[in-house]
Amino acid sequence: MKTIYKSLFLAALSTPLLTGCIEESIPTNAIIQSQLEGSPKATEALVWAMPGNLNVMATLGQDYHFDFGWPSMLHIRDVMTEDMYVRDAGGYNWFSTWSSVRTGLGPDYLVCQYPWNYYYAQILTTNKAVAAVDEATEDLTLKMYLGAAHAYRAMTYLDAARMYEFLPTEFNPDGVNSDGNKILGLSMPIVDEFTTEEMMRNNPRATHEEMIAFIKKDLDLAIDLLSNGASVPGKTIPTLEVAYGLMARMYLWDASYQAEITQDAALAANGYSEAAKYAKLAYTTGGHTPLTQDEWLSTTSGFNDSSFSSWMFAGQYVTEDDAVQAGAIRTWTSFMSPEQTFGYAAPAQGAFPEIGASLYEKISDRDFRKLSFTAPEGSPLADRVRFIDADFAAEYFDSPYIAVKFRPGAGNMVDGTVGAVVAYPLMRVEEMYLIEAEAVAHSNPAEGKKLLENFMKTYRYATYKCNASDEMGVVDEIILQKRIELWGEGRSFYDMKRLNMAVTRWYDGTNFEAGLDTYNTTGRPAWVNFPITNQEVENNKALQKFNSPSPAGLYTAIK
Repeated sequence: MKTIYKSLFLAALSTPLLTGCIEESIPTNAIIQSQLEGSPKATEALVWAMPGNLNVMATLGQDYHFDFGWPSMLHIRDVMTEDMYVRDAGGYNWFSTWSSVRTGLGPDYLVCQYPWNYYYAQILTTNKAVAAVDEATEDLTLKMYLGAAHAYRAMTYLDAARMYEFLPTEFNPDGVNSDGNKILGLSMPIVDEFTTEEMMRNNPRATHEEMIAFIKKDLDLAIDLLSNGASVPGKTIPTLEVAYGLMARMYLWDASYQAEITQDAALAANGYSEAAKYAKLAYTTGGHTPLTQDEWLSTTSGFNDSSFSSWMFAGQYVTEDDAVQAGAIRTWTSFMSPEQTFGYAAPAQGAFPEIGASLYEKISDRDFRKLSFTAPEGSPLADRVRFIDADFAAEYFDSPYIAVKFRPGAGNMVDGTVGAVVAYPLMRVEEMYLIEAEAVAHSNPAEGKKLLENFMKTYRYATYKCNASDEMGVVDEIILQKRIELWGEGRSFYDMKRLNMAVTRWYDGTNFEAGLDTYNTTGRPAWVNFPITNQEVENNKALQKFNSPSPAGLYTAIK
């Protein structure tokens, strides 16, 4: 059957009205039907641009080394929690504005602009892929490509919208901004393959309900197409079980919103039920199994290899990536693995990622996941942590809590063209088990507890026991295990935000630097509500007077 393509002219217009930086780095020339007619390779190129754009660097230009694509977004979110501390001894912590809640988080500043620019650049990439294939096609490969494009777009909006959606904080419990407008539940404008330039100039922030409906439509299409299309080539393209997993994340977010904001018990219960259903579909459909101890702690392939059964979806660096070729200084390994010599987490720069001391102390010594971090002096675990080079570790790792979870590629500590060529997790099956347990616990704490204990005893350590029995006690324990399980993978931010959790960084034994980012909040921190860059507000009149307030200056670091 003849392949049917849509024109990409409208998709080409779907770039946000931001700055020249986006226009220079993201091609927006229109691709017309005549260029695509009979050219599956052109569609394939658009699809592979989606995982390729995950690793793009220099969205804002060459001077900002926090600017390295999707992995940067994971790191931004993690340093805004209490679970990750990054040393700044040599001034090499490029993410300190986010962790220290500095002025740059306000809408007038480039740091605020960066996530907005990056996410809409990725949205543009997904819009082009969506627009390239007619939904009526019977070609199985094209069905798979289109399903993957819808799943990628859903993931992009799901991650970004949860960062921009305004939820109540101690400084703004009512969700009204300084212009007197209600912004509660507003996230970001929706731009799809049909959005014209004229529409973008008056495109309001989507409500929570509108964003959920948009993402759900994409995921419904993705599930249908991926169920009836060709097999997916590799783990950087979403599969059917990944679409199920994204649906589980979406319903969990929606259920928490309904429980807290609308206080509609029926909607919340339905959301949790759907989250549990899709999480179970995700972990049963693809035959994925949680990481073993040896896989987790491997010094050559630990958390850098997507071939493990646990990994459902991943980003992947290749040798040809610009970020790798440019010295690998702006890569995932550079910032997340201290067992290397070419990046910012290397000893020479000293921007070591560390687990928060309070979280570390909550991990049982029987739990092998605790061996992802250097142990305090005198700890029985001190001699059990595996290092690529024990002499290197003894010389440079001079304190507890330093994370060695993410190893450089092939265990290569020196050559960035090898050590930075790694995969990084976008979805692991363990998350699905824990989503199911939490979602069930909200209506049936005993059953949620049982699901948690089954997971932990089977896959983490056999003597685990959950001591809680009430709803919030069981949920809190599930979230604790999720924080441990997914440490460094950019997910804890969302649980903290949706469940109105406080951040506590100042306590006896803290490893956070006094006076720098030692904030203790009452409930949800103000900084989890990202404001929109003013460069966008100035070009989109529907956003004017509907922006979220800057969190900068609201907190004073404890000394």
